[in-house]
Amino acid sequence: MPLNRPALSLGAGPRGVQDARRWVVGTFRDIGRDDLVECAEMAVSEVVTNALLHGSPPIQVRVRGTREHPRVEVSDGSQDAPSLPSAPPDLDSIDDFDLDGLDDMLLTFGRGLSIVARASDAWGAEIEDEGKTVWFTPASSFSEDSGAEGVITGTPVLDTTGEQPVDPTKFRLVGVPVRDYVSFHNHFRELRREVRLLAMANEADYPLARDLAEVFHQLGRPLTLGSVRDEIDRAQEAGEHSADLEVLMGREEARGIARFIELLALTDAFAREEKMLALARTPRQVDFQTWFLSELVHQAEGEAPRAWVDNDDSNGNTARRSSVS
Repeated sequence: MPLNRPALSLGAGPRGVQDARRWVVGTFRDIGRDDLVECAEMAVSEVVTNALLHGSPPIQVRVRGTREHPRVEVSDGSQDAPSLPSAPPDLDSIDDFDLDGLDDMLLTFGRGLSIVARASDAWGAEIEDEGKTVWFTPASSFSEDSGAEGVITGTPVLDTTGEQPVDPTKFRLVGVPVRDYVSFHNHFRELRREVRLLAMANEADYPLARDLAEVFHQLGRPLTLGSVRDEIDRAQEAGEHSADLEVLMGREEARGIARFIELLALTDAFAREEKMLALARTPRQVDFQTWFLSELVHQAEGEAPRAWVDNDDSNGNTARRSSVS
């Protein structure tokens, strides 16, 4: 059963750590995973402490994944990647007069994330548009060795407007409804993130996750291009309900989007079987996303652009397209 409880927002100071520990312990007990409570409590304390000391607001903690494979995530507003654990200092060499600064020294030398590594089966950090998320899947017992190796994924937003694809072609997307595009963009990012974390944390149980993650990364460029986002932002600020977009990409790259359309349908099937956290798409989302991506495929074959035209019934279930002269 997927876990998607609302996130817990944390305040600054020691109380934030206490609140996170108490909330995570309660959540794991609620889902019947008392076997993971000790390591979950230990690791979330360290991750939240690190976020409070070195991150930026807002700071939130949540439990995601499934009951069988729960994952704790702590997000903050900084895109600075955490330093992976290094060897802690030799405590015997610390002079007695330096003990007041011991906690700061240990944090500086990576003590916190070393504990996370030893309390987890898998862990890492995901760098996102709005900041970062440090995540871990708690182990059933504390490791006596160095523990799981952390993995940092994702990159801060890059300006891709100046990049020139092979065989560059301009594609026109006419009458794109702003609200549907924003929904598509958010759904895509959430889906890409989910399959990437599944691939890293539970690949044995989700063998297709790694393949999905690679394809989502390769074929998701039309949704993350700076020029597209800028035009959508402009339309939103102007209060416009639709916008005409231009996407510059290679013809072969655009033809490959057909595979992306198939993968979105596959992830819907996974979601319905509760094999992943993301929800299956609504009929409206399927209609819009299929149109948006199919336009790239069709225009790569030389077809004229076809504008999106709403023709919703009272339930918002239907839509149609028309050609643009």
